[in-house]
Amino acid sequence: MLKVGLIGCGFMGTMHANCYKALEGVTLAAVADIRPEKAAQLADGAEIFGDGKELIEQADVDIIDICLPTYLHAEYALLAMEKVRYVFVEKPVTLTIAESELLKAKQMETGAFVQVGQVIRFWDEYVALRDIVRSGKYGKVVNANFRRISPSPDWGWNNWLHDVSLSGGAAQDLHIHDVDFVLSLFGEPKTLHSVRNTLSEKNSYVNTLMQYDDCAITVEGTWGLPASHPFEATFRVVFEKAVVENAGGKFMLYTDGGVEEIKIEKKELSAMGGTSGNISDLGGYYNELYYFTECAKNGEEIKQATLADGSASLKFLLERELG
Repeated sequence: MLKVGLIGCGFMGTMHANCYKALEGVTLAAVADIRPEKAAQLADGAEIFGDGKELIEQADVDIIDICLPTYLHAEYALLAMEKVRYVFVEKPVTLTIAESELLKAKQMETGAFVQVGQVIRFWDEYVALRDIVRSGKYGKVVNANFRRISPSPDWGWNNWLHDVSLSGGAAQDLHIHDVDFVLSLFGEPKTLHSVRNTLSEKNSYVNTLMQYDDCAITVEGTWGLPASHPFEATFRVVFEKAVVENAGGKFMLYTDGGVEEIKIEKKELSAMGGTSGNISDLGGYYNELYYFTECAKNGEEIKQATLADGSASLKFLLERELG
């Protein structure tokens, strides 16, 4: 039985705890949060610690999952890599590029395997899109648009998400999902032009146009919308012979021959205990943690959403988009 130590029992920690409880051969052995009531809600028999450092020092666990606010990722990940061989760090991997370099150096020193929570790489529709692009069945990509828009994220502990010095704002916390996915699928663009808002909260809106040899891709992200506006994560990819679109809860294929819905077999799991945020089911969170725990069970190298991947996406965002 693979024993998990979970540090951080807020919104994302709740998502992860539900996933671990649904995975076979995995047990949530220890949880840590400075809010005892939050830890108790997720424990379900797991050992409770008041701080993540206590868990790292004392808990009998095989893997450690860090679901803390972004500005704490580096501090706890460095300690976790000295404790266990497999570490999961929520996205973005760190707040700064310098911190991500420290994590990579520690990985080289310890030999730890680290996965970063770039969950879109594991989300069913995005996985299907990746397969379609790589198959070449509809020709080359002509242009594409990836869009992630959200109401204000007011569910964070002490409202930390709205402090750009702690979270990096929407650019670093939300927009980086689609940036990472685009980079994983197309690589870095030849040129780009990026704009962001300066009137209201810094980094609450960013839109980037990326130019590749054969196509142009736009990536838009914001969390500067009213609470009444629904969360939306959409994409439209125009191929030479088709259009693939994920919007309005439907995954569609459009060709000159007609229109059809692309069917995907999903493992639907309700996100119990998580009432805030914008996730209606565990979806890609289950998929990414299934992959992570299977690697740990089998002693295999992490090859998807690696520390190097997360660090590269962070560097691209901070240096090329926002620099």
